[in-house]
Amino acid sequence: MIPVIDLHCDALLQLHTMQPPSFESSQLAASGPSLISGGTKMQLFAIFIEPETHSETKFIHALEQAELFHSCVSQYPGMRAVQRWEDVHKLQKGETGALLTLEGVDAIGGDIGKLRTLIQLGLRSCGLTWNDANLAADGVGEPRGGGLTLFGQEIVSLLNEHKLWTDVSHLSKRGFFDVMRDAELPVATHSNADAVHAHPRNLDDEQLKALFERKGLCGVVYSPEFIGGGKEKLLKHVDHMLEIGGAECLALGSDFDGLTEYPVGLENASCQQLMAKLLEREFGKETAENICWRNAEAYMLRSV
Repeated sequence: MIPVIDLHCDALLQLHTMQPPSFESSQLAASGPSLISGGTKMQLFAIFIEPETHSETKFIHALEQAELFHSCVSQYPGMRAVQRWEDVHKLQKGETGALLTLEGVDAIGGDIGKLRTLIQLGLRSCGLTWNDANLAADGVGEPRGGGLTLFGQEIVSLLNEHKLWTDVSHLSKRGFFDVMRDAELPVATHSNADAVHAHPRNLDDEQLKALFERKGLCGVVYSPEFIGGGKEKLLKHVDHMLEIGGAECLALGSDFDGLTEYPVGLENASCQQLMAKLLEREFGKETAENICWRNAEAYMLRSV
């Protein structure tokens, strides 16, 4: 079994809608049982607030999802919260590490103190936007395509100070290159190659090469909409990114629990070994292991 590090899932959002929340629930694509059976070594869990949430309650919802991370996810048998990069090596054999991330800073409004609070709660990676614009930057769905605001630059500076990753998935192209300029630890937790399938959520070659030159991670995402097909087409994204310099930078970013559709055979975290086998068949065992976990773990340890 090849270990797996997955850079993105939305299980916290789904848990937040459950009454009562259950990390064992078969409704979750990234449930405790599926993560463990699929050989997941580490899973990153994103706090995500639905755009239609009232502005006065967004941060409350973020805190509630952080609480679910600590009380429900990291307390599950076989799971352990990883709150510092150096703790990656403290995971015992058979344990699955759980890391807390934030997908878009909309929840903090214009109050960077709220982001400091989330960092104190164990946040290790932060994306500036979802698809929409906010006070930090424009997302890929904002037609004007603006870059980082002064507030966005302040956020990146705080992330640098605390050795957090700055996630460019969902960010406008101009914002992407602002992050390449300013961030010490850039990543794209769940993005594919626009050259293989054109989509606003995918990264073009100019962006990918810039990220790879910085040795930042890019987690391939399992969304058929972004893939432009199924599992075999996803391998074409991987092949293209390897060709343009991503050998030390490619990782997995499933987006489990954030999608309405998955490629056949990759519907939940218990299926991760199928992805590992496909990568090994297509690119060999060493490359498969690098993509499945070694590249991500190496970047975590460089982030200390």
